[in-house]
Amino acid sequence: MSQARITQPDQIQQVAVLGAGTMGHGIAQVAAMAGYEVVMRDLEEDFLAKAVERIRGNLEKGVARGKVSEEARDAAMSRIRTSTSIAEACTGAQLVIEAAPESLDLKKEIFAEVVAACPDGAILASNTSSLSIAKIASTIPDPARVLGMHFFNPVPVMPLVEVIRGQHSSEETIATTVALAKKMGKTPIVVNNCPGFLVNRILFPYFGAFSRLIHDGADFVQIDRAMEKFGWPMGPAYLLDVVGIDTAVHAQAVMAQGFDRMQLDFESAIDKLFANKAYGQKTGSGFYLYQTDKRGKPKKLPNPEITTVIASVQSESKAFTDEEIVERMMLAMCLETVRCLEDGIVETAIEADMGLVLGLGFPAFRGGALRYLDSIGATAFCQLAEKYAALGPMYEVTEGLREKAASGQTYYP
Repeated sequence: MSQARITQPDQIQQVAVLGAGTMGHGIAQVAAMAGYEVVMRDLEEDFLAKAVERIRGNLEKGVARGKVSEEARDAAMSRIRTSTSIAEACTGAQLVIEAAPESLDLKKEIFAEVVAACPDGAILASNTSSLSIAKIASTIPDPARVLGMHFFNPVPVMPLVEVIRGQHSSEETIATTVALAKKMGKTPIVVNNCPGFLVNRILFPYFGAFSRLIHDGADFVQIDRAMEKFGWPMGPAYLLDVVGIDTAVHAQAVMAQGFDRMQLDFESAIDKLFANKAYGQKTGSGFYLYQTDKRGKPKKLPNPEITTVIASVQSESKAFTDEEIVERMMLAMCLETVRCLEDGIVETAIEADMGLVLGLGFPAFRGGALRYLDSIGATAFCQLAEKYAALGPMYEVTEGLREKAASGQTYYP
């Protein structure tokens, strides 16, 4: 089947979602709620049936809370079909969103089947959180219609979508996807292609700072408390458990391959947990233990076994002040945000900060990393970074930031 390339959001009526896992069924839900016909594809009928029931359960909760009408629930459910065939799912779709596990070979294999099945003009999007859009699109005859559409977990709740411009993505493809994301009730930001894109690229130096603090003798429970006191909804250890230790390790490998400064020169507590298959909430143990409460939600509890894990990556324990913890954590994050802006991954400071507030839960009252940097002052921030320069290249100040400090400039007027 052949047709002209999709260049307007109103040309999209049917969406194929390839993958019915946590991300896939969440994407299918928001697409159906936005009025699109959705075909959700996965390998097994049983897995698809469970995904549909999860969607139904989510919408039922919305009805119970008064956020979703019964009519909207029923209409959304009527728009969702399932299939175990990529060809069947993609036939007639004007937008395909791939939500498979983070494997470049797997994604390229899926897109090879997609290209053979879907209309020539359909937009092809990957929900990858870190893999190169250019590499995913490398075997597609018309890479201008390929881009990244990175949702955040849980998809129905998190407002941000990163729309990732691949090397050959057309402006029409980008603009149409931005409009589509808005119709889904999301806040899209357009970012250029690099390992981790914007949000994960900035997140992993933060995780790296966390790992180095533990390596240097800090108590991870104190780190969590200090960062929550700073304003984060959860500390980094708890966040890693929620994200998934396995997911973090795989993404860390991608980030380290892309940026030398993100390579750790020691075995981290995260590595140890991964080796022990303690992946956080999904396995019931990580930095913390998790038990299901009466509402069916995982309740965080102390993990007595973590002491042995921590001891294996520390030569000794060491007392840190909360101020030192916040400085080391936030310096790494803010400096990577500066680099993203200077590298043109996003065009403006407000887009970078919006990505952090909406995608990571950066304390909204602080306005984002660059707004926070402005509140400290570029000169004072550079001096603070010099204090921790011995920690490695993640703490190196860029020339652009030094120039701002010298001229008294800020990121916001």
